[in-house]
Amino acid sequence: MAITSEELQPCDASALPKVEINAENAAAGIGRLALAIVNLLHELLERQAIRRMDNGTITDEEVENVGVCLQKQSEAIDQLCESFGVSRDDLNLDLGALGKLV
Repeated sequence: MAITSEELQPCDASALPKVEINAENAAAGIGRLALAIVNLLHELLERQAIRRMDNGTITDEEVENVGVCLQKQSEAIDQLCESFGVSRDDLNLDLGALGKLV
């Protein structure tokens, strides 16, 4: 889906909420962004594994190995979310006209 120049409207900066930037919330923001990227990569790997299973291009042993790896990744992401005080839903960034990240 292409975005046309008509859809891109300049924003009124005075209408935007003020954001206070300090070392603590900057670090939390970077952590949240990094987690969002890790979560996106996890989702992409999961979808690729499902595609390969559906196409029969992955052996039963590989299916088992990928399943275990994806489960461990998911658990690690959940632990990191807990550490940063965010939920998985928080990681699904809203990209405006492009829609949600995942």
